[in-house]
Amino acid sequence: MSINRREFIRIAGISTILGLGGSVIADKLGAASEVLPNEKALKGKHWGMAIDVGKLKTDADYRKCIDACHDIHNVPDIGNPKEEVKWIWTESYEHTFPGLESKFMSESVEHKPFMVLCNHCENPACARVCPTKATYKRNDGLVMQDMHRCIGCRFCMAACPFGARSFNWRDPRPFIKKEKENKEYPTRMKGVVEKCTFCFERLAKGLKPACVEASGGAIVFGDLEDPDSEIREVLRTRYTLRRKAELGTGPSIYYVIGGGEHA
Repeated sequence: MSINRREFIRIAGISTILGLGGSVIADKLGAASEVLPNEKALKGKHWGMAIDVGKLKTDADYRKCIDACHDIHNVPDIGNPKEEVKWIWTESYEHTFPGLESKFMSESVEHKPFMVLCNHCENPACARVCPTKATYKRNDGLVMQDMHRCIGCRFCMAACPFGARSFNWRDPRPFIKKEKENKEYPTRMKGVVEKCTFCFERLAKGLKPACVEASGGAIVFGDLEDPDSEIREVLRTRYTLRRKAELGTGPSIYYVIGGGEHA
């Protein structure tokens, strides 16, 4: 059973009335899927992704993933790079894995675009600095962004080492194409931060993230704590990298760089 907006507002109102006690309830609410879970909901202890860069061969392959994400979440196409809002996009190797460049590395890797998004870190710096708890981590590892709580201070953007958050410098709604607008997902307003949420609303319905479905098998999504999951099999048998792992945030996105068995 999913929760509707009216029920969510009712619960949030009770939390506010209860004052400090209500803040404890609000923390436990997380998202609607955690309040009144659907029996079909996907369940996991620590969600993660493995992106096989070798299976994303053309610009069209990347575009399918990006469009699937942006369309379903009403991400505006503002057209100005200085004001753009993005949940998932591509970067060069040197910007994706700074410090890991080598003059002897394969040119096919060096010049290949890498798909990047929020890393849903185990120790998210963004959540620690948010003064209103608009950014918070769920029990299943998802790092969420509550646009209704966000006051636009952008502390989370400064703290995120991956540049995975966007700020709405202007009202984004006029830049959402009406024919593509997803009426089931809320649009945002000027002055709030937004980012990838691993499609928590789809997980609540038993569906995988939109980018995973659109990737044609290039992205594997699953529970990192489940030793029998597909993603764990990928990590056991393939060589992977994580972005800026040395910073200690614990990124939950792995990039499959090589093939074959590895001990």
